[in-house]
Amino acid sequence: MIGRILGTLFGFMFARIPGAILGYVVGHFFDKGYSQDFNQMGGFSRFFTSQDEFKQQAIFFHTLFSVMGHIAKADGQVSDAEIRMASTLMDQMGLEGDTRREAQEAFREGKDNDFPLKQVVLEFKESCHGRRDILQVYLEILIQSAYVDGKLDKAEQKILENVAQYMGFKDNELLYLLSVFEAELRFRQGQGRNQGHSRQQRPNSYSAQQSLNDAYKILGLTANDDDKSIKKAYRKLMSENHPDKLVSKGLPKQALELAKNKTQDIQAAYELVKEKRGFR
Repeated sequence: MIGRILGTLFGFMFARIPGAILGYVVGHFFDKGYSQDFNQMGGFSRFFTSQDEFKQQAIFFHTLFSVMGHIAKADGQVSDAEIRMASTLMDQMGLEGDTRREAQEAFREGKDNDFPLKQVVLEFKESCHGRRDILQVYLEILIQSAYVDGKLDKAEQKILENVAQYMGFKDNELLYLLSVFEAELRFRQGQGRNQGHSRQQRPNSYSAQQSLNDAYKILGLTANDDDKSIKKAYRKLMSENHPDKLVSKGLPKQALELAKNKTQDIQAAYELVKEKRGFR
């Protein structure tokens, strides 16, 4: 309780109401004993490298769920599927009690017509010191939430474009991430893997060749690349997306399950390509 009280008071002193809200969230993390959990996992060096690790973690969740709410409201109405998607992410992250209620409040905040998208995203970018790998994981989670109903409409894509731009991604980089996610989604469904999406039926028209094409897309390659390039790309992707590495650079431990989904896609895609090509 003392952490929340002090956090709220100091936050109000520095930034009035918004600061009080953020201070309460930061204080909550402190009260819940996350500092002890961090030390048990190898110390603060495993997480954010600055002295503001609690604040940064609070900003991560607040920014994630508030922008998710903003995307959900983009087409004028928040669907049941979008609400379930937010709830599923909270489940995967193990958010409970006050922390879950704060995430739910952030989701509702994002639905406001005057939601300050640019300010929120820029503050998040600053909080993680512009680390591109963490920003990309964040953007990929938003893409996943935008596709919860199986499609991406123009209003949702526009918000994603704005978020990507504020974080320093180019238009073609966002389009690439969108195309890779679509390949991952088809690939998962083709394999019958359920990862929380509303469309999980195995596509009847999804052929073995389409599955192989998507596997290459997930690896960032084409069938014209040689075996050496495929192995190199696989190792690079697994290294970049390894949960432990992402945690060491600032990804909160509660978001690890989402990172694991990515590595599962990469692993499955590589195994398929390796099987078709016949190399070890």
